[in-house]
Amino acid sequence: MINKKEKIHSVSSRTTKKKALRINLDDKKYGTIVEIGAGQEVARTFFRAGAAAGSIAKTMSAYDMQFSDAIYGVQKGHRYVSKARVKAMMDKEFELVIERVADIRPKTSRFFAYAATVAAKSWKRDNECHAWCGVRIQMYPGAEPSDIIVHVRMRDKSAELQQEALGTLGVNLIYAAYYYYEDPKTIIDSLTDSIEHGRLEIDSISFNGPYFEEIDNHGVNLNLIRYWKTRAVMFYANGEVAVPAEMLYKKNVLTIRGSFRPVTKLNVDMIEQGMAAFTQVEGVNANNTIALAEISLNDALGNDTGAKESDIIARARLLNSLGYNVMISDYTRYFSLRAYFRQYTQKQIGIVLGINNMRQIFDPAFYRGVKGGMLEGFGKLFPDNTRLYVYPEAAPEGGQTTYQDLMLAEEFKHLYHHLVVNGFIKGIECSDPNLFNIYSREVLKNLQQGNGDWQAQVPESVAERIIADKMFGYHDGR
Repeated sequence: MINKKEKIHSVSSRTTKKKALRINLDDKKYGTIVEIGAGQEVARTFFRAGAAAGSIAKTMSAYDMQFSDAIYGVQKGHRYVSKARVKAMMDKEFELVIERVADIRPKTSRFFAYAATVAAKSWKRDNECHAWCGVRIQMYPGAEPSDIIVHVRMRDKSAELQQEALGTLGVNLIYAAYYYYEDPKTIIDSLTDSIEHGRLEIDSISFNGPYFEEIDNHGVNLNLIRYWKTRAVMFYANGEVAVPAEMLYKKNVLTIRGSFRPVTKLNVDMIEQGMAAFTQVEGVNANNTIALAEISLNDALGNDTGAKESDIIARARLLNSLGYNVMISDYTRYFSLRAYFRQYTQKQIGIVLGINNMRQIFDPAFYRGVKGGMLEGFGKLFPDNTRLYVYPEAAPEGGQTTYQDLMLAEEFKHLYHHLVVNGFIKGIECSDPNLFNIYSREVLKNLQQGNGDWQAQVPESVAERIIADKMFGYHDGR
């Protein structure tokens, strides 16, 4: 795994130009490069490397929408920078390569088609800068092709720099598909070879086709976080990998953080009670709101820092099975999570948490490493349209401890009162006091040891799935 402090991290010792040259000099690799929206930097790199006639059949850009539609058709929603568009480009170009040169090229040829559709920095407006890039390749002569597709956000401030970075990424993608195809983690890690850290964010990747049929696209996307290509990945409730900008665009966002190992009836009640309270806010309803269950790989307690990929994905799938969207991130503090959402939506943000999380937020130790300490943290957590929804807990002497009963150090009481009075912190109810007796760690221990009534503490469908798939070290106790 890379060090995020490195300015440039590279898997290969080859420069971008030398990668292109290696492909150019291999007469078994042959294909096309089509780029729409940010120059032709991938093709340019292959031409500048020399011997491009050995690998490049055609390069093309179709900037005019009418030309582009005539070539690649019109996709649902009429979106030009979309996964559907880049797939249509790959379909068309790979088909043409096979149709026009397969019979005259050596039988050892392995054909490819690279495509990119890009919205780069506009000179006249402040637009979202992102791209879909994909490569379709034959892993061996005559094979059915396989695809790798990535979604990229560009961070550079000028179109020229964005084009440069995407050109390098495209060469890396083609090179990785051919030379690292047996190791998806190396493919992911190598995508930003020779690109300074922070210039690009890769927030979605998919592997498809016969050669990649055993790859779990849920699991492989976790490596985008662990190799510092992004800070978060998301999955729709149906299990599909989501692009954050598409999922959150113009949506109100409600999130709850948890280990969800496994998801319990208490977790479900927190989500449902939080949604009921959130939809009381003016302009918020079920149709314009995204609810996300968030699993942090970097929470303050270090619970999931080294968690296995299969374990994290098992939790995500259980949440999906209950109809919840899932976010997996490396955020520790809630204000960073809020800032992440604010990149994509200017609508309402709600965060559901428990009393213990509130104690943590008001603990100065939680802000170690933050230059402005607690003051900076609160300033970033509670601006524009953000609220915390606090779920109660069982009180030691009986009854409940609610957000109104929270015991804080004297110096924080006035701040807390201010946040409550001004509606930044709100309480939500528990639908059944018996839920307070559910603790995820106890549920996990009991299901692993095969004792206790753990099945009654999780949704029925979750218990059935855990038993059927033997998740989390399940033991039947017999």
